[in-house]
Amino acid sequence: FTAAAMIATAGMASYAQPAPGGPQMDPAKRAEFVAKRAEHMAKRQAELKQKLGITSAQESAWTSFTNAMKPGERKARMDRDAFAKLSTPDRIDQMKSLRNTRIAEMDRRADATKAFYAVLTPAQKTVFDTETAKKRGGHGGHGGQGGAALQHASTIHVSSFPVFHSG
Repeated sequence: FTAAAMIATAGMASYAQPAPGGPQMDPAKRAEFVAKRAEHMAKRQAELKQKLGITSAQESAWTSFTNAMKPGERKARMDRDAFAKLSTPDRIDQMKSLRNTRIAEMDRRADATKAFYAVLTPAQKTVFDTETAKKRGGHGGHGGQGGAALQHASTIHVSSFPVFHSG
């Protein structure tokens, strides 16, 4: 389990949403996918909490951290045909707006991670560092780099983070 994997929940919504102009995911399958991801996230959070040995004094920081890792609301995507009809400057503005929204989400999660990290003991920080540095196989952009992606959070697109995996 990694913080990068928790940050991946930001990208979860993008995995569950159809590509612009592409085939639509069956609503029942989408709901099943989202439910499985949420269940997996809860399991991974519980494992990390146990490994860290979160104290009662740290509980509110833990809750703030895990809440910040939940995916935010995402605007409906513009379909491919509508996007193609925009002028080049308008398409650029649309892409910049989407980029800025994703960067803001990344920043929000990064700030929450740093705030949580600040309340950990030195021993807990070692555990957290170890857990977030683990490389995970499976899904993920940029070669499935898993936890290492957290180190480059400011340069990696939110949806590049891998979704949670059990490996």
